[in-house]
Amino acid sequence: MHDVKICLHISHLPFDRVQISWRNTTTTLQRLRYGVWKFRVRVQSAGYAYAIKPRTSVTPSPSPSSPPKLPTVQGSDPSTARTTKPMSEASSSSAAAPAPAPAPAPALDPEAISLMAEEAPPEEITLVVKWSGKEYTVRAMGDDTLLELKRRICEYTEVLPKRQKLLYPKLILNDESVLLSSLPFKPNGKLTMIGTVEDEIFVDRPDDPEVLDDYEFFKDEVTAIKDNVLYKQKVKRRASQYKIKLLNPCRDGKRLLVLDIDYTLFDHRSPAENPLELMRPFLHEFLAAAYAEYDIMIWSATNMKWVQLKMEQLGVLSNPNYKITALLDHMAMITVHAPDKKVFDCKPLGVIWTKFPEHYNEKNTIMFDDLRRNFVMNPQNGLVIRPFKNASKNRGRDQELRKLTQYLLSIAELEDFSKLEHDGWESFMDETGKRRRRR
Repeated sequence: MHDVKICLHISHLPFDRVQISWRNTTTTLQRLRYGVWKFRVRVQSAGYAYAIKPRTSVTPSPSPSSPPKLPTVQGSDPSTARTTKPMSEASSSSAAAPAPAPAPAPALDPEAISLMAEEAPPEEITLVVKWSGKEYTVRAMGDDTLLELKRRICEYTEVLPKRQKLLYPKLILNDESVLLSSLPFKPNGKLTMIGTVEDEIFVDRPDDPEVLDDYEFFKDEVTAIKDNVLYKQKVKRRASQYKIKLLNPCRDGKRLLVLDIDYTLFDHRSPAENPLELMRPFLHEFLAAAYAEYDIMIWSATNMKWVQLKMEQLGVLSNPNYKITALLDHMAMITVHAPDKKVFDCKPLGVIWTKFPEHYNEKNTIMFDDLRRNFVMNPQNGLVIRPFKNASKNRGRDQELRKLTQYLLSIAELEDFSKLEHDGWESFMDETGKRRRRR
């Protein structure tokens, strides 16, 4: 076996995959995020095996005014390549005939891409995090972002990612979207974390940043994200690592309703003397009615302590008319990247489906959230609820949960929720009402 190192510098490519041809073999590069590509392949040519190892490069997005060019990928110059050949061939290498033209690239094969991703998993990175006089061994994957590393640290320290500042010699760790594989961490390298566990208060602190504006996605953008092999691998890893807090057994034959908290069930920004003043109208009536047909899980982008505290203060965990099946927090989320948009977190329902495959799947699950990006991995299962804000002004006129109760009960008998367009739920209810009146 002989190694040849090929250094690939790929820039300004608005594609998710690109194929390269090397001698008589074609392989596929999978984009990790914009400007960052990864592949590993072993090829056979002219009786020799070549192990091609890429070097990734990160480049800025192309200017909107200039149209994207077709990708061009070439091997490195002789100064960056290293080959080893038998002596008999070494003397005649200068007179060797030029390499034949590469064969036409075959069509992209999604199964082959998925197989390649499984056979060449990202490298595991082990770091030692020092905080508050203690050291914690934290493991992450090379295709994880810095934000996901902070989540892993939060598991050990309970310091939320937004409260963490990481220090590493000769590195500035401010960009949470950067891949860990692109950072020159040494094996078992030591990070110092500066951060404080949040005080036990109910309403978020006034200096907490407001939720970022939600993103509007085109259909092809959503498809590119949810079908991305690397993100699917992330979901599998998250499902294997994350422990869902199960409060009550899953019930046979029930559908699944997954609910966000902030701005969905509760106005977490408005001032109030009592948390009940910030609760969305008809919350308990909504949950009691839904419980007849659905198991209910609560999934918030905060940590588990806050999820439990909020639900307890609102009386959700002790109501005799319904039971909450499980709670999930920010640790169950994954980080993804959409072209021309920021890196962001989302709530992949695959984490739940993998944990409870005998009960829940894409056909019987619906999720309510005020942020569309949270169900970008499962767009057909998400319903964007109107955010509940300014509780003191809107408490007397907000009817959202009351209306959505009727929608949930109307679709409960359908065999496949994924075929519904939940964005048109109000039109669906209008048509259902008309049909009933005609009867």
